[in-house]
Amino acid sequence: MHKMMVVEKERSIEERLLQLKNQNDDSECRITACVILSTFIAVCGSFSFGVSLGYTSGAEIGIMKDLDLSIAQFSAFASLSTLGAAIGALFSGKMAIILGRRKTMWVSDLLCIIGWFSIAFAKDVMWLNFGRISSGIGLGLISYVVPVYIAEISPKHVRGTFTFTNQLLQNSGLAMVYFSGNFLNWRILALLGALPCFIQVIGLFFVPESPRWLAKVGSDKELENSLLRLRGGNADISREASDIEVMTKMVENDSKSSFCDLFQRKYRYTLVVGIGLMLIQQFSGSSAVLSYASTILRKAGFSVTIGSTLLGLFMIPKAMIGVILVDKWGRRPLLLTSVSGMCITSMLIGVAFTLQKMQLLPELTPVFTFICVTLYIGTYAIGLGGLPWFDRHLCFQLSARVEHSRNILRIWSSRRTSIAFYLVARSGNERIIT
Repeated sequence: MHKMMVVEKERSIEERLLQLKNQNDDSECRITACVILSTFIAVCGSFSFGVSLGYTSGAEIGIMKDLDLSIAQFSAFASLSTLGAAIGALFSGKMAIILGRRKTMWVSDLLCIIGWFSIAFAKDVMWLNFGRISSGIGLGLISYVVPVYIAEISPKHVRGTFTFTNQLLQNSGLAMVYFSGNFLNWRILALLGALPCFIQVIGLFFVPESPRWLAKVGSDKELENSLLRLRGGNADISREASDIEVMTKMVENDSKSSFCDLFQRKYRYTLVVGIGLMLIQQFSGSSAVLSYASTILRKAGFSVTIGSTLLGLFMIPKAMIGVILVDKWGRRPLLLTSVSGMCITSMLIGVAFTLQKMQLLPELTPVFTFICVTLYIGTYAIGLGGLPWFDRHLCFQLSARVEHSRNILRIWSSRRTSIAFYLVARSGNERIIT
């Protein structure tokens, strides 16, 4: 009898949620200045993430020369960022639940600032590695909390576009490193990586907390104030507030289940999609290509200065394409296009190095390699670079159990990428990447 009452209660909640979903509320469609400001402040951390991702490409020669590092020491330094990200990922979900989204971003900023300053003023490899780990832990927190925060504050009809700005600012950070790495000292680059963290620390004082987190902790008054700031002072936020409260109740009822329940038959498709997208993203080798782009171009015989400059100029426009197309084409077509393009260009990079080894078409292989690397990065950015994080959030947002699975998957993928960085650097053969 008790079980039947629980089932009826859950069914009534789901019916109420469907009713709310089918209702149109104009207030939820407003794009206010507060939403734009909050998104901008959040993605400042994403800019620092992009700087960290491309930092080894722009600073490799300078660091190895000034600190007299071997290839093994530098490759270890490069991989420590993802090792730190794995540590940050371990606590990101719980920290975002306990502290809230804003405070979690503050913690990540503190760790990143300490890390970047340690790198900028490093006198030996110990401080260099310490800074890389510290900033990596902060980036592990950023990689989770930023897309979640943006998705929770943005209106439904532009949620995909706003969430994709996370990828846009990551590419902006990459572009800055690729472009300015040709003429700026590696210590200055590290200080530039810390700058957006300072902006975010200050900006977070002026943006609201996530309404969904406020509903979770039972702060009804703060929830209403947050929605009024995000949707406008004259907006009717009653429906959206009710929608959030209903979803929060569903999560609370569902959170009593154990982690093993995640592997039930009814969650199989969602689980395969969520984990599958992340596996494809990590096994694609994208992180190695982005981090060692200058090394690939140098080995191919293409000018690193010209190649890095052109890649820097290409980064932001190709990310804008993804922002424009994500809500027009849909996520599935973009992902299919992205994966297909990456597969083709990756194989062509391997073909280019094979031709170089066979000493065939020596005049064409450098340019051909650069074109393939550019297309590879472009196709990665429009889909596989950012959409798996957003799609995973949409698939699992109704279940608190998935906070654990998110972290487990991210920890595993970060460790694997860290090992891949090390092996690629030690091998000196970029064909491994493909």
